Amino acid sequence: MPLADSERNEAAMISAILAGDTETFHELIRPYERSVYLMALSMLHNEAEAEDVAQEAFIKAYRHLSRFRSEARFSTWLIAIALNEARARLRRKQPGLTDSIDDPEGSVVPAQLTDWREIPSQSLERKEVRSLIQHALATLPLPYREVFVLREIEERNVKETAETLGITIASVKMRLHRARLMLQKQLAPQLSDIEPKGRRRFPWF
Repeated sequence: MPLADSERNEAAMISAILAGDTETFHELIRPYERSVYLMALSMLHNEAEAEDVAQEAFIKAYRHLSRFRSEARFSTWLIAIALNEARARLRRKQPGLTDSIDDPEGSVVPAQLTDWREIPSQSLERKEVRSLIQHALATLPLPYREVFVLREIEERNVKETAETLGITIASVKMRLHRARLMLQKQLAPQLSDIEPKGRRRFPWF
């Protein structure tokens, strides 16, 4: 498959950097700086730590740029490095944090998500509602949280998410579905008293 112009430009920049043009590295990562930071923030819920993770990810990307293979997109490779950094920091902070998947992925039964996803726009602006959502996301086991962050917050497609995490496309779909169900179970009772008037679709679902 022919490379897109952006990928050709990135390939040229990577070649230049590896040849000694170190100043080009910032130009290479500039389009992804905010994305990497927001991904780390979604995982860690701490601005200072998210900044540290992003900085460490960029440093590691620079040091290991020769290991990058053009079969993958540079942004996918970079996000994977940042995700690993965030994951390692979470494990240091919470040694008991589970990586397990509660139910075998093949046993997840599709369910109809209900109207709890639609809450008034004014409520979305309330700090306590955002806090509830962030807390619920932080309680997800890592395999579910990672998929949810990449798909719903980073807005990566299924293929990119699978490549980033090193899992199958089927696993991405099943884990995302399971993450939504877990968030639904936790958040629905807490949001049940919100009036249905002026509904607006919850942006992550």
